[in-house]
Amino acid sequence: MGSGLAAGSVRARYLVYFQYLGTDFNGVAAVRGAQRAAGVQNYLEEAAEGLKSAVPVKFTISSRTDAGVHALSNAAHLDVQRRSGQAPFSPEVLTQALNTHLKHPAIRVLKAFRVPSDFHARYSATSRTYLYRLATGCPPHSPLSVFEQNRCWALPADSLDVAAMQEAAHHLLGTHDFSAFQSAGSPSPSSVRTLRRASVTPGPASPFLLPQESRRLRFWSLEFESQSFLYRQVRRMTAILVAVGLGTVTPAQVKAILESRDPLGKHQTRVAPAHGLFLKSVRYGGLEDLEAGSPACAQREYLRPETRGPKAGGLG
Repeated sequence: MGSGLAAGSVRARYLVYFQYLGTDFNGVAAVRGAQRAAGVQNYLEEAAEGLKSAVPVKFTISSRTDAGVHALSNAAHLDVQRRSGQAPFSPEVLTQALNTHLKHPAIRVLKAFRVPSDFHARYSATSRTYLYRLATGCPPHSPLSVFEQNRCWALPADSLDVAAMQEAAHHLLGTHDFSAFQSAGSPSPSSVRTLRRASVTPGPASPFLLPQESRRLRFWSLEFESQSFLYRQVRRMTAILVAVGLGTVTPAQVKAILESRDPLGKHQTRVAPAHGLFLKSVRYGGLEDLEAGSPACAQREYLRPETRGPKAGGLG
């Protein structure tokens, strides 16, 4: 055996969901080498050392997020190879063990599932949803509440033309070449994506505001759903929709920008700040039933990985 493992050792693959506040991290991906910066993956793999796997545990992340971007729920798969005679960890024990060994308070493992050995957290995903939080009515020289800082984009404008933003968002729905909304460095050779949902709605009021702040501040939520996104696509779409809400760009111009396929045009250089963006969910066919309490469905055939083409990534 090339791996040198004792006969009878068992390898088990797990899908884990985890969340993090991205403020302290250089993105979700591991930072290799001697750099002082660290990604969320570095802490997860350090925590996995406590599992005492016969082979070092590596996390394969579903959706890469930039520095400062948060995740309500990201996902990854990992393999744990216990030594001969030891049964695989139950998902509950794995979740508890990872959380016990995590050394950063801004990361939490939510849950874990056993999945087939050829399941892939990135390529098997059928849907990814991003949430972007905006706050209006923020005076330029009056900082946002410390409890909301780095969790939304604070805008000095008192209001947004939400109807115009919704009209502009409608132009983005469907299958298009989104070249105009991608940043340089996108790893995908194809810029065609299918945007299934783009919504602009009033967000819930923050419970962390003083009375005088509650009277002037309003929160807004933008949500985008697709199987995958181009590099910084969500932040660029958000920036242009905010420009529409402020009246500096029209919905018709958004349609023209999309059709131009030009990422360097007059309005396309805008990128919304990272700290307002949250990866809200990553979904897999069949796991909705499993989350409702049916443990057998993780082994169903429709959880097998889909064709691993260039459109299978997930970058917001």
